[in-house]
Amino acid sequence: MQRLALNFDPYANEPARWGASLLNDAELVIACLDAAGARSVAEVGAYAGDLTDLLLQWAAEASARVWAVDPAPQPELVALDAERADLELVRAPSHEALRTIPLPDAVIIDGDHNYYTVSDELRLIAERAGGGQLPLLLFHDVCWPHARRDDYFAPEQVPAEHRHPYTEGACLYPGEPGTRSGGLPYRRPASREGGPRNGVLTAIEDFGATRDGVRLAVVPAFFGLGVLWELEAPWAADVAEVVDPWDRNPLLERLEANRVLHLAASQHAHQRAARQDAVLRRLLESRAFSIAERLSRLRLRAGIAEDVSVVSKDEIRRALAD
Repeated sequence: MQRLALNFDPYANEPARWGASLLNDAELVIACLDAAGARSVAEVGAYAGDLTDLLLQWAAEASARVWAVDPAPQPELVALDAERADLELVRAPSHEALRTIPLPDAVIIDGDHNYYTVSDELRLIAERAGGGQLPLLLFHDVCWPHARRDDYFAPEQVPAEHRHPYTEGACLYPGEPGTRSGGLPYRRPASREGGPRNGVLTAIEDFGATRDGVRLAVVPAFFGLGVLWELEAPWAADVAEVVDPWDRNPLLERLEANRVLHLAASQHAHQRAARQDAVLRRLLESRAFSIAERLSRLRLRAGIAEDVSVVSKDEIRRALAD
């Protein structure tokens, strides 16, 4: 596969450099759109417009049409919409937008990462297709942590009977099915990983199980790219040719597992350092610590205690400065 001849920076709006944007899988996304001969694409969950901008570059060459669906677009996406007449920004939840926009040739699903929302999006797309061919479907976050664990951007929009118990402001760590105090922070992840009706990949697999003649490919890179298409589509073999080398590739799986482990460990270390920093700063401001420091020095000078190791405020300041 040739290198993508378009300009993009996957970290432009991601200073932490998690690789959280689907833009990191851009070469494969664009190659799949080209293989399917797509002339229209809807991006569900456009956020700040990183991928949207790339899709517009692609669309200009492919004479294609782009919709960006997001109920709460970030300022960067709003500005992009104001600049580009060839972009149609739909400021509505996916379940409303997918009922109103024309059924596109391809749909990129990267919105609310939970079973209920993804299942509802797929149901609506299938209903719009009727007895006809499904669009090419592309998904983000089909690997850890959201493959088998819901996350809720707006819990009130998910009926209570379809919501898993979740933990506000929890951290997730590879190999830990629950939540913990250190790791990758998420706003409202399900408190437990796994089980029925939990996670993005589970929703896609359950949808695929209800339809004959579909294939799901999983590219285990940058939190996972999923591609689902009908095997009888006239372009099915071309899409398969693009994704076959990457589909559940064991080398990529090991690389991604290593990447997310180091990301989580790094975040844990930063979080622990921040807590330690806060404790040390409170010590500097503590009157009790100041008194204890002076008493320890007096005891040493008086020979009352020979083995007392005095921790001074100057030492704490130097530690904080390192």
